[in-house]
Amino acid sequence: MRVFRDLFWFFRQEKKAYMTGVLLLVVVAFFETVPPKVIGILVDHMKNGTMTRGVLVRWLAVLAVVAAALYGLRYAWRICIFGAAVKLTRQLRNELYEHFTKMSPSFYQRKRIGDLMAHATNDLQAIQQTAGSGILTLVDSLTLGGFVLATMAVSISWKLTVISLLPLPVMAVATSRYGAILHRRFVTAQEAFSSLNDKVQESISGVRVIKAFGYEKQDVEAFRRQSEDVVAKNIAVAKIDALFDPTIGFLVGLSFFLAVAFGSEMVLTGELTIGELVSFTTYLGLLIWPMLAFGWLFNIVERGRASYDRVRALLAEQDEIQEASDAIDVPPRGDIEYDIKRFAYPGEMRTALSDIRFRLKSGATLGVVGKTGAGKTTLLRLLLREFDGYDGEIRFGGHDIRSYTLSALRSAIGYVPQDHFLFSASVRDNIAFAQLEAEEKEIVRAAQLAHIHEDILQFPDGYATVVGERGVSLSGGQKQRLSIARALLTNPEVLILDDALSAVDAKTEARILAALKQERRGKTTIIAAHRLSAVEHADWIVVLDGGRIVQAGTHEKLVAEDGWYRDMHQRQQLEAFVEGPQIGGMA
Repeated sequence: MRVFRDLFWFFRQEKKAYMTGVLLLVVVAFFETVPPKVIGILVDHMKNGTMTRGVLVRWLAVLAVVAAALYGLRYAWRICIFGAAVKLTRQLRNELYEHFTKMSPSFYQRKRIGDLMAHATNDLQAIQQTAGSGILTLVDSLTLGGFVLATMAVSISWKLTVISLLPLPVMAVATSRYGAILHRRFVTAQEAFSSLNDKVQESISGVRVIKAFGYEKQDVEAFRRQSEDVVAKNIAVAKIDALFDPTIGFLVGLSFFLAVAFGSEMVLTGELTIGELVSFTTYLGLLIWPMLAFGWLFNIVERGRASYDRVRALLAEQDEIQEASDAIDVPPRGDIEYDIKRFAYPGEMRTALSDIRFRLKSGATLGVVGKTGAGKTTLLRLLLREFDGYDGEIRFGGHDIRSYTLSALRSAIGYVPQDHFLFSASVRDNIAFAQLEAEEKEIVRAAQLAHIHEDILQFPDGYATVVGERGVSLSGGQKQRLSIARALLTNPEVLILDDALSAVDAKTEARILAALKQERRGKTTIIAAHRLSAVEHADWIVVLDGGRIVQAGTHEKLVAEDGWYRDMHQRQQLEAFVEGPQIGGMA
């Protein structure tokens, strides 16, 4: 029952609803003890020959009033208790979503998306059932059972009551044992469901790759194996779950046997009347629900405890990126200065960056180049404070970036990542994502600067065209340019293009760069690229290799000296020369 203690903060928060619901359950339990007593009275009237029409009508009227009262009271307590349980789910779901949005990228490197979704669906459902049906079962079984037992012992026979309850200790031991096993198996089943959830999410996201490689059958077979594992683990849960009702049913039957056997003897000896024995067995029938509910309660509680532990463990995870208590809440402006001795990704020994030192003047353009895996994206992600665990500092506007609030720092930066993510919304909404109040002319202007405006006009509904999940209906170049337009709309102090022009042709790239140079005078721009034509105009270029700066200077300086930059420039110039005539011939 620990989960009820863990949820006490919520019961206190919704105390009005729960106290009203519990009070109504107590009243319901009291009223449910009335019909068996009335039946016993009527049986004795019939046996003694004192039954009259008036007596019958009077007691039937009592039963009718009780039935009407029970109808209204049961409706009312359901609104109170189940309504409060829904609020708990809403509150925890909101907490989870807020937690997800606050966590840094390293969190998502450790966690699977399917597992996070399982926390927000199955686990919350189990917790809601605990706060709703669990409270109902606990209170109802205790109050109804208490009233029935008190009535049986006080108004009929305490001796027969004790005899009838002899099987109860066995039930308590059995259900406790079942509950412990159920908890372990339910945790395993939830983890298996999380893995299945992750498999579905991964397969749907990568369906194009799966189809391109003809991997559908193998993927379906892999899903089937995981699905069978989920079924097997849930069957293991069901096998324990299925023991509750038969065990309790057998013990209830044993209680009836003891009541009838010893009760009949007491009627023969004159200790009880027939009507009292009938009332007693009817009361014993009312105890079936509390006994079954007690077993069901263990089921609900163990599921709820396992799920609540999983959710709380997730919410307890601390973000590695923490703001200082006196953090600056003003967006930074000015020079950017890197002074990093070493950086490695969390949980990895391999050095990602080392000895990175340079200063970028405000309003200048920086080019970052190097072969794949050289550390270009890592360099940019540190400026966004996606990671903090480096030896050294990065200064922006004269202050360490860790001295700013995250919202202030990131509001000064427009970031276009390698992986261009678009929402399943209209083109207009995707561009205006970070500036919802933007006017139509501002959205159009950003699209024009990104050279996507003409493409948008060709879409079926123009700027109102829904692009599909992750921009599935667009080409790679269109997605890149929409992402650039989204960043440009905010007119950031610093614009970061992380290989954001790789999917556009050379002419479009040149037009976009020319527009940026014209439009962003006095603003800082950082461009990471494989194609050197994207950085030729930059005021300063750094060449990375193995996480180190191996060359730095202007384009003219770098092509004049031996090194990776000149070699790559000559190779790309040759490729452009060779491919140019072929493309022209095809046209």
